Amino acid sequence: MLLKNLPYAPRVLAVALAFAPLLAVAAQPGLTFEEALRLAGQASATNRAAQASVDASIQAAARAAQLPDPMLKLGIENLPVSGPDRWRTSADFMTMRRIGIEQQWISSDKRQARAARAGKAMDMEQAARSQNAATVREEAGKAWFAVLYAQRAAELYRQLAREMAEDLAGTEAAHRGAKANAVEVLQTRLTLVQARDDVSRAEQEQRSAAVRLSRWLRRPVDVVDDVVPALTVTVADVEPAGLERSRPSVLAARRAIALADADTAVATRERHPDWSFEAGFSQRGSQYGNMVSFGVTIPLPVNRAQRQDRDVAEKSAQGTRARLLYEDTVFDQQTQVQVLRAELDNLTGRIARLNGELLPAAKAQVELAIAAYRAASGPLAAIFQARRALLEKRLQINGLEQQAALTWAALELPALAPAAGNGEGATQ
Repeated sequence: MLLKNLPYAPRVLAVALAFAPLLAVAAQPGLTFEEALRLAGQASATNRAAQASVDASIQAAARAAQLPDPMLKLGIENLPVSGPDRWRTSADFMTMRRIGIEQQWISSDKRQARAARAGKAMDMEQAARSQNAATVREEAGKAWFAVLYAQRAAELYRQLAREMAEDLAGTEAAHRGAKANAVEVLQTRLTLVQARDDVSRAEQEQRSAAVRLSRWLRRPVDVVDDVVPALTVTVADVEPAGLERSRPSVLAARRAIALADADTAVATRERHPDWSFEAGFSQRGSQYGNMVSFGVTIPLPVNRAQRQDRDVAEKSAQGTRARLLYEDTVFDQQTQVQVLRAELDNLTGRIARLNGELLPAAKAQVELAIAAYRAASGPLAAIFQARRALLEKRLQINGLEQQAALTWAALELPALAPAAGNGEGATQ
């Protein structure tokens, strides 16, 4: 380092000032990855809305098998409106004050079909809740990774700026001792100005990433914990049954089939109309006898081919649609999982190769440029170029690590979402 040209005390002060921003950042408690996922799940309004839909479907399922409420019927029959007995309720023998009750009767198989359909709707809402939770986890995880690697990029730029500040101090001291010329001092200052501008830009990118993370947490975030979670891959099975455990969209698509089939079953049973039974008591004047009556109301499907049968055909077509969408969803998720795994393997290999081969060579280039300058056999600009090249290599690795983390998040975080609930037996 050119800092060696400074006396000891100023060097200590310069290093302390240079590392002050880093120490300030390190002193702040960072938000961990798991804590970010937990807070995002709790803060998400869409998660709460999805849970409310599940609660509503539970209530609907509880009432689906119930009979309709009975109806109380009150009335007056054959009330005279002319003659000497008009508006009198007890003078004419045909006038009756009637009270009765009517009950619509729904067959047990039809009520069972409706209850089964309500259960499938509840399963569907649970799958939708799981799918929404997976989306929240994935987006919050990606936002956390964006902040982490923006922090690391900003620190790399700050490290370069600190080195340039040290070089400027050393170059100015050498210039005062007639060991460096004014051109080298000016060149060092210009490089430092550029480095500080890079720091400002990187810190703004970090702040922007933190704001985007706050959108998922509903709370401000300054820094995150500089510890990357283990990028362990567990999603390997691309068969439909395996995908249903790791990709909530596949489970939701299968439950959509079960719901469509339940709709078809209900429509098939609705082809048979519901009967209504009625019983009533009629009171006449005291000089006449009271009466009771019984009756049944039977709807007559006079055009079943154009109404009930078409309803069944409609629901059956919806079932066909659900099956085709399930096949497409399975194929799409199989492709995504395979692509993401291949990308993650490729990125992991590239990162290992760059860390093992490219980065050591770039560091050696910086050391050689510094040694050449001290031996008066190389220009000062070569040091700056070598350091900029080293920074670019570190930023390249940082970017690849971010890509790998984001790829892992897209692959694994949906599989870590809360289960869609019990109900697998109802959806077969």
